[in-house]
Amino acid sequence: MSAATLAEALGLVFHLPVLLAILGGAVYGLFIGALPGLTATMATALLVPLTFYMAPLPAIALIVSSTAMAITAGDIPGALLRIPGTPASAAYTEESYAMTRKGLAVRALSIGFFFSATGGLIGATALLLTGPLLAKLSLNFSSFEFFWLAVLGLLACALVSGSSPVKGAVALALGLLVSTVGLDVTSGQPRFTFGSIELSGGVSFIPVMIGMFAFSEILRGLSGGGTDPAVRRAKPVETLPMRPYQGIFGLLRRHPRNLLRGSALGATLGALPGVGGDLAAWIAYGLSSRFSKTPEKFGTGHEEGLIEATSANNSGLSSAWIPALVFGIPGDAVTAIAVGVLYMKGVAPGPRLFAENPTMPTAIILCFFLANLLLFPLGYIAIRGARLVLAVPRNVIVPMILVCCFLGSYAINNTLFGVGIMLVAGLVGYVMERNGYPIAPVILGLVLGPVLERNFIMSMQIARGDLAGFFDRPVAAGLGLIVIAVIALTLFTQIRKALRHRRAGQHP
Repeated sequence: MSAATLAEALGLVFHLPVLLAILGGAVYGLFIGALPGLTATMATALLVPLTFYMAPLPAIALIVSSTAMAITAGDIPGALLRIPGTPASAAYTEESYAMTRKGLAVRALSIGFFFSATGGLIGATALLLTGPLLAKLSLNFSSFEFFWLAVLGLLACALVSGSSPVKGAVALALGLLVSTVGLDVTSGQPRFTFGSIELSGGVSFIPVMIGMFAFSEILRGLSGGGTDPAVRRAKPVETLPMRPYQGIFGLLRRHPRNLLRGSALGATLGALPGVGGDLAAWIAYGLSSRFSKTPEKFGTGHEEGLIEATSANNSGLSSAWIPALVFGIPGDAVTAIAVGVLYMKGVAPGPRLFAENPTMPTAIILCFFLANLLLFPLGYIAIRGARLVLAVPRNVIVPMILVCCFLGSYAINNTLFGVGIMLVAGLVGYVMERNGYPIAPVILGLVLGPVLERNFIMSMQIARGDLAGFFDRPVAAGLGLIVIAVIALTLFTQIRKALRHRRAGQHP
């Protein structure tokens, strides 16, 4: 990229309409992301009619900033109410909520906003410097590589399932089973729909996520006599009078490796079409637990996992635009909408765009920098406002949580069917937690199940049913060996732990 192109792109970005679009999109994304059940994809889709009346760069800037803020703001209901705002934030909702129960809600939200913005800036830098190269590499990924990536993401459940990988595997299997409901990916025949038209489209993970995390928490609090913090909000206070971002640079000095590893993972996985930041957050949190010197602290309100997962989240969001801009292949649902907007404006993304009009993609990348920089001041304001939620008494917060549950579930398809799924999922989540089964793997299985099935069937068709075909390609073989090594290491750890307990029982 030449200095002249960069200077020309800076001139385009620092026009008043573009700056106003970035600011307006950020404020809008903050509002949408903080509402449980309203996703960044939904926020982007609602902006499309507005882009009809805008120039190409302000229209894309509006989408970029609203998405970056909505993804990050999804951490607010997760930390305060145990309602994940996005599928990615479900990976670390338990961690951030545990921090809130310890009286460190401001610390949890500060980590979310600061490291999301920092990871986003790193991802935008990767997009600016290595975009064409990463996109070229991502095109070499076939269904075999995507299958192994999905399996690797599913294995993250074993790393975030607490002390019982077996119960985590059972929860994951439940999520995978639910993901098979709907039309078969190859034949188009309905499966497990029981004649229901609503089930033909599958079970949406948003109502399931809201029910299992939020509604089950209310049920648990009511069954426990109102002792649960999610229900009994009798003005809990911070253990220390913390301000937003207080002590954040100390965390940065103590955990630079988590930030860099999470950002690198997000930037790499985000460049793969169809992967995005959701899978990156799950894998990053699992890797953080695996390589931590204090893995026993995970799930109790520990900073390491939050730092790595949140930085991977926004980093993956930025790099998801690499295949969209360089080859016109959307990296996720948001970039699919953005590509449609670009075509509508007469700007065709692809290799010719970089050759014929390099200023436009460079200006779009620079919008990422400004959008992520806005996360710092707007995050400060959001954290100051979010603290007020903790002061709301129980007789007010419970109806508010219920209203959020019903609205978020209804808004998916504008039908009461989503509300019914939320209620059933809440009951299932309540029973699972009462018996020590984690619920995060259910959401992971529900999200990655279709990806796993589609790429497995496609790979089997290409390999003509020969399982050795999954190891024929070098990258696929490398990913497959990593998956096998993770499984072997997990089994070895559990066997060694069981033998140690047996010896301790024989020699008291």
